[in-house]
Amino acid sequence: MHDNPYPGLRRRGFIAATAGLAAGIGLAGCATGTRAGTGTGAGNGTPRKGGRLRAAFAGGGAAESLDPHLGNLFADAARAKALFDKLADYGPDLSARPRLAERWEASDGLDRWSVTLRDAVFHDGRPVTAEDVLYSYRRIADPKKPFRARASLEPIDLGASRATGPRTVEFRLKRPTAEFPNVLAAFGAYVVPKGTERFDEPIGSGPFRHVSFAPGRSALLRRNDAYWDGAPHLDELEFVVANEESARVNALLGGQVDYAHELAPATARAHEGKGRVEIVRLRNSAMQGFAMKTDRAPFDDPRVREAFFLIADRDELVKGALSGAGETGNDLFGKGCAHYAANLPQRHQDLDRARRLLKEAGAEDLKVTLDTSPVAAGFTEAAGIFRDQAAKAGVTVEVRVGNKDSYWKDILDHGTFAGYRSGAMPIESHISQRLLSDSTTNATHWRRKDFDELYRRLQSTRDDRERAGLYERMQRVLHSEGGFLVWGFADWIVGTSRRVRGVARDAPANTLDWARFDKVWLA
Repeated sequence: MHDNPYPGLRRRGFIAATAGLAAGIGLAGCATGTRAGTGTGAGNGTPRKGGRLRAAFAGGGAAESLDPHLGNLFADAARAKALFDKLADYGPDLSARPRLAERWEASDGLDRWSVTLRDAVFHDGRPVTAEDVLYSYRRIADPKKPFRARASLEPIDLGASRATGPRTVEFRLKRPTAEFPNVLAAFGAYVVPKGTERFDEPIGSGPFRHVSFAPGRSALLRRNDAYWDGAPHLDELEFVVANEESARVNALLGGQVDYAHELAPATARAHEGKGRVEIVRLRNSAMQGFAMKTDRAPFDDPRVREAFFLIADRDELVKGALSGAGETGNDLFGKGCAHYAANLPQRHQDLDRARRLLKEAGAEDLKVTLDTSPVAAGFTEAAGIFRDQAAKAGVTVEVRVGNKDSYWKDILDHGTFAGYRSGAMPIESHISQRLLSDSTTNATHWRRKDFDELYRRLQSTRDDRERAGLYERMQRVLHSEGGFLVWGFADWIVGTSRRVRGVARDAPANTLDWARFDKVWLA
């Protein structure tokens, strides 16, 4: 969706269209996230078979579809992962974990990858084959179709890729790509049976089978006893649409639903520990920050960018804009993700040094416009807090509130300083989508040939340790001179009834174990 090129966790449920990250060149590990029960002493309970769980999400109205390649909303993603499978998906650290892919292996040149499928079947009993994978990817890549995973599949030469056996695909790439498993984990890159175009009665390979679907209202699914990863504990899973957060909360409190997605921090504070419902905080689910355009005055001077890094009181921003529901950032994307440069010193507010840098840059009495919009909770609040912080350094910030429907498109090329938010994705994907000279969603206009070259080296490097060193080198450059002022990482909050068990607590939104109802049970 071009209207939301930075698909953060938006109020009505827009989800990040992201790509996964390879754990290495060979077979990636199959670790799963930690699962904790809710309710008193529930974490040690034995899973119980049976029952229907009702989950409330914000929806998309009458235009909703069960086509897994069309999804844009959290509700779409949750339904899709219940009905279908991808070749890979994200672990808690946003590294790629095999799913329908049993293993993958790269050629010496990293421009060919052989993917072996596990023994899995669709809901109608047909085996999942290499031809189904190629059909699905070619369908997604059709330029006439509005499928969000199309950009993620760009590195693949689908015309040259082929099935080398019933369960083996040889992907030929347009260039060496060490982190190719990102593509296999891309948001929306689900495998459907060859020839499928209609999804009114969808056939997938996921843990639940379709029973009924009323767009904008509900979807009822039933356990798939033949699921390759083990049959779900639940008999049935029902998704219900409740667009307003208050409606989801009231339904949870009233016992009409067992799971309420996307709750506000104030709601969590009001009900946490009170005994009526359980609150689950999915840490590091949304990056919060500001984007400075590095090719436009005043931010074309790295001293001004550093000064703005030092103006930010990150603790105050997290407390005020996120109501404390998050962690401070350090001007880098991907806290908690694989390859995050956690060893870099944490920045703190230093107004004296900020003033000196501005004076050196000839930017005393600086005036800037900060673009923002009510596209997410806390967004405009963050702008106001930073405005007041900047005033203490002698900088005048004028907050300009834009149209929330066009905000993400507007800030791509207009203005110089803007509020920014992003859902979880691998660090490599953040770099490739936003920080290369030819990146299409480069909000900071960070365009440096030496940085592009580091990325090409990273993608051409087989050795994990050497590649990790390149990740750190690139992040040191961004921490020192980049255009993203990353002040925090927000929790994503869901609520459950006290009888729900098995909800993962270390799964950021967009990852494998987020909204993974095949591992949940009712006590």
